[in-house]
Amino acid sequence: MITKVIISITMTAALLVGNHCDAKDKVSVDDLVSNVNRASYYAGDDGRSDARMIVIDKDGNKQLRQFVILRKDREDEGDQSFLVVFSRPTDVKDTVFLVDKKVKSDDDRWLYLPGLDLVKRISAGDKRTSFVGTDYYYEDVSGRNPALDSHHIINQTEDTYLLKSVPKESGEVEFSYYQSTISKETFLPMTVEYFNDDNKLYRKVEVVEVKEIEGIPTVIKSQVKNLETGSTTLLQFRKPRYNLGIPDDVFTTRSLRSPPRQWLEAK
Repeated sequence: MITKVIISITMTAALLVGNHCDAKDKVSVDDLVSNVNRASYYAGDDGRSDARMIVIDKDGNKQLRQFVILRKDREDEGDQSFLVVFSRPTDVKDTVFLVDKKVKSDDDRWLYLPGLDLVKRISAGDKRTSFVGTDYYYEDVSGRNPALDSHHIINQTEDTYLLKSVPKESGEVEFSYYQSTISKETFLPMTVEYFNDDNKLYRKVEVVEVKEIEGIPTVIKSQVKNLETGSTTLLQFRKPRYNLGIPDDVFTTRSLRSPPRQWLEAK
């Protein structure tokens, strides 16, 4: 559901294939980007899952983050809404994250901090900062707008494509580029590696386990490694479901202070 890096359909077309691939394996960048986008973030019309993040620092100390994530698509590969409600540990319990993801403009993102009874608007400049103290970023949760990057297929094997993505506005992000290894079978990005201006790998997102849920290949376990700090965050999804008919009013700012309890319980 979450894997998080989204890629989009508004890129410059290109076609680069490996030397040993058959013609049937050829794919345009536009088609690959569209397939990855749908597989990563648009499974079903909506979705719900229990989730748990475990943060492990370089010394082996662990922290837990447990939450429920709800998603609803406004249109396929178009605008979406996300609601994330935390239940554990005590210091983040009842914290709520709401996203109105927009394809043609900046997303609207809010964070409710129950200890302060404060609704905080997350600015565009905060999207690539730590998500509640983990190695995931806010942008990882709902996905990066793919139109912000230029994409090129730089290699492929029998089972995977290797996609390089370069930000169009380099001053707005901390990375120089990222590379995604994409499964040809599912179109899920199995690894995403981020490189800095010195061409050094400093951050890596990996899919650990995929299961078929309701006929849809679904990421069940993933992790992010911060190679600069030595920290790793494990993300596990439990009881994912799709096409539940979640109503629009679940994804409003009213849900920040009063989360929709009937949709937070697994059914």
